[in-house]
Amino acid sequence: MAQIVGGFIMPHDPLITGNPEIADAGQVERVNAAFARVVERVKELKADTAIVIGDDHFTMFGPHCLPQYLIGIGDVEGPEENWLRMERQQVPNNTALAEHIMNFGFDRGFDWAVAKSLVVDHGTMIPIHMAATPAGLRTIPIYTAAGVTPLLRTKRARQLGQMIGEAVAAFPGNDRVVVYGTGGISHWVGTAEMGRVNVEFDQLVLGMVERGDVDGLVNLSDEYVLEHGGNGALEIRNWIVAMAAMPAGIRGELLVYEPMPPWITGIGIAELKIAA
Repeated sequence: MAQIVGGFIMPHDPLITGNPEIADAGQVERVNAAFARVVERVKELKADTAIVIGDDHFTMFGPHCLPQYLIGIGDVEGPEENWLRMERQQVPNNTALAEHIMNFGFDRGFDWAVAKSLVVDHGTMIPIHMAATPAGLRTIPIYTAAGVTPLLRTKRARQLGQMIGEAVAAFPGNDRVVVYGTGGISHWVGTAEMGRVNVEFDQLVLGMVERGDVDGLVNLSDEYVLEHGGNGALEIRNWIVAMAAMPAGIRGELLVYEPMPPWITGIGIAELKIAA
């Protein structure tokens, strides 16, 4: 049977590859080292597939179509943006497992939006480039409405994650899966406060990750997040999905935290460790 063998929380900041030189070199080095540690851990876990939870930024979708959650089950390539300093490339997809998760969800009241062909943006491509491709993983991209309104409700994000975890466990293959929850933490996008980082808010959220407190993240109101973490921090929905997909009893191990105003966000990377 397939199983989830690990999970990670990580940023998908496009400036990680698009403009790394504008940030403090020491911070950049520590962030890159943490991504390298994720790759090492994925190899140690003998994973072969990454489910990458990201969100759109009006790059692929728009007012004409705003899915609450979408799964890519076929051809995947990226990035959509031509300024991320990476070549457009095919991204190997675990299509059998992706279709299984899709159908498992359909049968349980999760009406997926589905892409049989998908060009992904930085919301999943940065994590794929930094932590999936170097580990030789196939990737299943999942997009949530965490960046543009109407937003996926946090309780539904938890239910979505739980369903994904159950779907993987029900798959008859021998796949070893890691889940990447991407985005966040504090950042203000396209507002007068753009470039602000709230370390106190970031530490609050990362503390919940370290305790495995997915309910704490679910119970943070959007009003609180907007005030203290900015509109970009609403992306913690992706973290909720990833944490909820994990087996019970997880704890987070922080690999790096760097407040990085030049990259307009607080950067956090953590491993979600499964209880022995």
